[in-house]
Amino acid sequence: MRYIGPKNRISRREGVDLGLKTPGSKNHLRLLRKISISPGQHGLKRKRKISERGRQLREKQKLRFIFGITEKKLKQYYKKAKKKTGNTALYLANFLEKRLDNVVYRLGFAPTRASARQLVSHRHIKVNDKIINIPSYSVKVGDKISIADEKILKIDYVKKQLVNKDILLPAWLKKRETEGELVSEPNADEVNKQVDLRLVIEYYSR
Repeated sequence: MRYIGPKNRISRREGVDLGLKTPGSKNHLRLLRKISISPGQHGLKRKRKISERGRQLREKQKLRFIFGITEKKLKQYYKKAKKKTGNTALYLANFLEKRLDNVVYRLGFAPTRASARQLVSHRHIKVNDKIINIPSYSVKVGDKISIADEKILKIDYVKKQLVNKDILLPAWLKKRETEGELVSEPNADEVNKQVDLRLVIEYYSR
């Protein structure tokens, strides 16, 4: 089941900003002020030492929450990655990065993956000029992703994102105005900045 509770609580529990709130919003600023304090009445107390299994679990949970997917779905991606010859962590990141909702987010059409998922679900996104409303749809190299209707450009957060000059595109994406393209297979660089994928693989390997 996908988590639908307070998003700031998740980030505070993990001690890092997981990108669940729109940058610059009041909720995001509130999170940044309390990011080092664990949620709950004992948040200020010294944390207990965490076991190796506990570290693996926390990294796995971080990966889940960052991409906004269920435990069942993440395990499916892991099993699919494990079947391939080579670096399992790299393939796992590849499958996650190629999700349509994530690509829409990476292109800067939406400020968070949750809002990108909403754009996709509400039929506001096209892939190769065909409307796709499945957030988990796997984008392929050469696919072109675009805004389905000019009316969508009037949505406040979309309008702000399209003029945001601070968005850094991954090397595997290309963008021009309201259209983007997956130009190569995603790597694990961006995911590894937030999650230790090695620990995630170790968690599922047991």
